[in-house]
Amino acid sequence: MFETAELGRKVSRQEYKAQVPQLRTELLELQQQLRSAGFAVIVIFAGVDGAGKSETIDVLNEWMDPRGLLTRAFDPPTSEEQERPHFWRYWLALPPKGRIGLYLSSWYSQPLVDRVYGQIDQAIFDQSLNRITTFEKELAADGTLILKFWMHLGKKAQKRRLDALEKDPLTRWRVTKREKRHWKMYDLFESVADRLLHKTNTGEAPWYIVEGADHNYRTLSVATLLRDAIRRHLERRAVAGGEKLPVKPVARVETRQPHTVLSRLDMSQKVARAEYDLLLEKYQGKLHLLTREAKARQVSTILVFEGVDAAGKGGAIHRLTGAMDARLYQVIPIAAPTDEERAQHYLWRFWRHLPRAGRVTIFDRSWYGRVLVERVEGFADDAAWRRAYAEINDFEEQLAEHGVVLVKYWAHITQEEQLRRFESRQETPYKSYKLTAEDWRNREKWELYEQAVNDMVAYTSTNFAPWTLVEGNDKYFARLKVLRVLCERLGAALNR
Repeated sequence: MFETAELGRKVSRQEYKAQVPQLRTELLELQQQLRSAGFAVIVIFAGVDGAGKSETIDVLNEWMDPRGLLTRAFDPPTSEEQERPHFWRYWLALPPKGRIGLYLSSWYSQPLVDRVYGQIDQAIFDQSLNRITTFEKELAADGTLILKFWMHLGKKAQKRRLDALEKDPLTRWRVTKREKRHWKMYDLFESVADRLLHKTNTGEAPWYIVEGADHNYRTLSVATLLRDAIRRHLERRAVAGGEKLPVKPVARVETRQPHTVLSRLDMSQKVARAEYDLLLEKYQGKLHLLTREAKARQVSTILVFEGVDAAGKGGAIHRLTGAMDARLYQVIPIAAPTDEERAQHYLWRFWRHLPRAGRVTIFDRSWYGRVLVERVEGFADDAAWRRAYAEINDFEEQLAEHGVVLVKYWAHITQEEQLRRFESRQETPYKSYKLTAEDWRNREKWELYEQAVNDMVAYTSTNFAPWTLVEGNDKYFARLKVLRVLCERLGAALNR
C-alpha cells in the first residue's frame, strides 16, 4: 500500500507557526550535509488540480537554500524536444548530486492525461508506466533518493478550491477552461490515477498521498516527510560506506572461455588498394545521398565506435564524415567524465548529446565504457557494471522506438597487429601523440578486455541494436565494412 500521510486532518495556525522554525532549520542542515553526500534528491509533485502542488513548491523554495534546489515544471514538449526520445528532456533536467530537484508536471503528467482523453489505450498506458518505473529504478540504483507526492482533494473539496482561486483577482488566472473541464472528468481521472499509483508505487520510489485541502497541514506533511527521507538516506549511506570495501581492479583469472566472439573472427580478410578506391567512392557517394534524404525525412542516426586501441576507429570515422555534409553530423569523443558529468548518472552525458531529427551523432567511445574499461579497471563495482547491461538495453530501446538508426561497431585487431601499429606510432612524429602509457598497460589486460567484450556482445546485441564486429587488421577492409553496414542500415530505415 502507499506511504500515506493522515488524510482529512487540519493544522491550526498556532501549531503551524510553532513547528515551522525547527523544521526549516533541520531542512537547511540536511541541505548542507547533502552537498557532500554523493547523491541527488528528486521530489515529484502530482495530483489533483488545485491541491496545492505549486504552493508547496513555493514554500520549500522559501524555507530552503535556493542554491541547493532545482525547480522544474514541464509544459507540453517543444518541437526540439519532440525530435528526441521522450525521456530526453527529463534526463537533462536531473539534479546533480548534492542538490534537490522539485518537479511539477513531471513524467507522470502526459501518460495520465493521454489515457484520460483516450489518446492511448490501456496497453500503451501500462507500457508508459513500466518505462517510468524502469527510469526511476535506474536513478535509485545510482543512489538518487526519489519521493513522490500525490496531492489529493475530494471532488467537492476540489470544486471549493477552484471557486476560491477564481474569486481572488490574484489567483483567478490559475483557473482555466482546462481545470474546469478536468473537474467534470474527476471520476475518470480518479480511476486512471488509481492505476497509475498502484503500478508505479515501488520500494525505490514510493508514493506519499497528502491531503491538500489545508495549506498548513499539507506543507508540514510534505516538509516532514522530505526531512525524514533525506535523513534516513544519509544514515543508510553512511552505514553502507563504513562497511564497503574499497573498489579494486578486477584480478586476472586463470581460467577463461576458450572461444569468444572475437576469437572466431577471420582476421585475414583483405581488400586490394585498387578495389578499395573504387568501393570507397561508391559507398561514400551512397552515404552522402542517404544522409541528405534522412535529413529531409527527419530520421536521426547514432553511430557507436568501440574497439581495442589502434584498431582504426578514427580512420573509419574520417571516411564516414568525409561523405557527409558537415552541418549534419557531430563527433563526440568520450574521455574520462568531467566533474559535471560525475555528478550525474553515467548515462546522462550521453542523453545530452542525442541528435536532433535528421542529424548524425558519432560517439568515439560510448556508454559501453561502463561494462568495458570501468569493469576491467575497477572504476565500477561488480553490481554497477552488471546492472548496466539492462540499463543500456533500455536506453537503446528508447532510441529505437523513437526511430533512431543506431549502429554499433566493435573494431578489432590481433595483438600482433596492435603491437606493429604501436611501434609505428612511436616512430612517426605526427602519430606519436596517439600512443600513451595507458595503451601499453591495456595490452597487459588483453584477455580481461576480450572477456568483457564477449559479455557485452552477448548481453547487448539486440534485434533493435545489434553489434557489428569489424575485422580491422586490414584498414581498407575495415573502412569499407563500416561504410557498407551503415549504408545498409540507413537504407533499410529509409526503405531504400
